[in-house]
Amino acid sequence: MTTESSPSTPVLEFFDLHKKFAVGLRMKKVEAVRGVSLSVAPGEVFGFLGPNGAGKTTTIKMAMGLIRPTQGSIQLFGGEPERLEARARVGYLPEHPYFYDYLKPTEILDFYARIFGISRSERKRRIDSLLERVGLGDVRNRTLRKFSKGMLQRVGIAQSLINDPDLLVLDEPLSGLDPIGRKEVRDLLVELRRAGKTIFFSSHILSDIEMLCDKVAIVHHGRIQSIGRMDDLLNPDQMSTEITFRASDSLLGQLKADGMEVDVLGDYMRLRIEGSTTSILSTLLEGGAQIDSVLPKRESLEDLFVRGVVQSGDTEEAS
Repeated sequence: MTTESSPSTPVLEFFDLHKKFAVGLRMKKVEAVRGVSLSVAPGEVFGFLGPNGAGKTTTIKMAMGLIRPTQGSIQLFGGEPERLEARARVGYLPEHPYFYDYLKPTEILDFYARIFGISRSERKRRIDSLLERVGLGDVRNRTLRKFSKGMLQRVGIAQSLINDPDLLVLDEPLSGLDPIGRKEVRDLLVELRRAGKTIFFSSHILSDIEMLCDKVAIVHHGRIQSIGRMDDLLNPDQMSTEITFRASDSLLGQLKADGMEVDVLGDYMRLRIEGSTTSILSTLLEGGAQIDSVLPKRESLEDLFVRGVVQSGDTEEAS
């Protein structure tokens, strides 16, 4: 699709977004989003992550115009998000997509393609291509009521791409997919990134976000805890060493008595050490442990995520 905004104009921007809901019989005010501000650049893959109840889906719904912010504003392609020409350049997958289950994938995609005014010949070409790209080419004529959750998720991804969007907004796109399906969707997102598409997505699967994203924001209790490019957020100097070993119950008890946190993984045990490993390795060898691996590890997105959530505290009411 043609683009109208300057190449340097952010594709999506949030300015001090707040959202309050009235819930329960007493209409208690709950603030789900509390001052979220961020900017997504053209061609960027932006990861929006946080625990359940952090405000991710509420923020995405405001971006898509499904609900209005209590305070703050949104810009889409440098202007008001309500503009039809801006909306036509967006593909959206909600967290829980719903489709009429008596329809077939070809029929549901044809329905969405008609909404965008795509010609009949172009609709057929795009539908055939998209069903192959999401791995549903062989079941194109099966009704959706016979689809698994993962297959329905693939239909949702296909519909979000039917208009060849410049901006793709995906709420938990990897939810419900098996490992093969996750890899296929990751490969598709990489392909779209190479094609110059801008992608904004939320996910609980931190390894996928770390693999795919240029920039991330961690949100908790409706507030952004960390935001920035992956290389800037992850500390390359923060090192630890992961030791995997097999040991007797008595040695395990000794380690725990010394205050060490040991993960038991079947016959194997694992611990992570900050700083020098000389002392703990000597203890393990003297205790008769069989050491399987000693791996240096740099800070990961999971480390950053857990640290940010713990430091923010879990005493506030999630929304």
